[in-house]
Amino acid sequence: MFSGCWDKNIYSTDFETGQSQTFSGHGDFVKCLLTTTISNRPILLSGSADATIIVWDLNTGAQLHKLKGHVKAVLDLAIDPLSLPEDPAMHEKADGFVLFSASSDREVRRWYISLARSYEIPESLEAPLRPHETSVWALRFDSDGDLWTASADKTAKHLVRSRGWEADAVLQHSDFVGDVLPFDDLGLVVTACRDEGVRVWDVVSGNCVCVYEGHYEEVTGLTRVGRTGVVSVSIDSTVRRWSLDRNEMVKFVEERERAARGEDEDDAVEGRGNPRLTAEEEDELAELMDDSD
Repeated sequence: MFSGCWDKNIYSTDFETGQSQTFSGHGDFVKCLLTTTISNRPILLSGSADATIIVWDLNTGAQLHKLKGHVKAVLDLAIDPLSLPEDPAMHEKADGFVLFSASSDREVRRWYISLARSYEIPESLEAPLRPHETSVWALRFDSDGDLWTASADKTAKHLVRSRGWEADAVLQHSDFVGDVLPFDDLGLVVTACRDEGVRVWDVVSGNCVCVYEGHYEEVTGLTRVGRTGVVSVSIDSTVRRWSLDRNEMVKFVEERERAARGEDEDDAVEGRGNPRLTAEEEDELAELMDDSD
């Protein structure tokens, strides 16, 4: 396990051996980490509030490269899946790959990373991507190789590679968006917001399917668990799990709506005030009850 810290260091723990290691090289808070391999050699990539990206050799703990291009904090890192071999089994043997980086300078930059040398690719130098009005907090590629981004401008966007990274979907929020996570096989995308909500969106329509409420502070990160599970982490010091099963989401929304109306579950199932009964049906039910008396 690797953890980046406000003390400018990165700490690793091997749970099998109990050994720990410290990586020192950044001049400010460590904001994001990413592990991968190049030619079967394990490496670590780190981004920092010092506006740099460092490539580390995990076998030796040494710095391989230190990259500078952003002018503000580096907030997230993502490997371009289309820069890797088509066969997933060959990914570990790849000689290099393209890395995307997000920053509070609102730019998304692209780098070529290899053991021998790493550098910002020419098209990124000429025209870094600026999909948002302010800080870009998260980058996530989908199965088509297109890019989802989350930003402090209160939006999450879907950037289409074949259109020069033009946004074809903009998901509006009430506050900063801290993370975005596509579920291509379910036709859904999930976002984490500073307003404490975990939102589930339908990719085709762009409509919000469900807003999960349970955190009581900013939601900062998301990860997938199983086929229909998503886990969220928050500044409220909790980790919560939510279902992306469509029926479960409908049930959650209905329960929230009943709670907002001050109804309990029994009210929703039987008797007057039942939202499933029309006024006519309620009158008929009342007559039947009178007849039975």
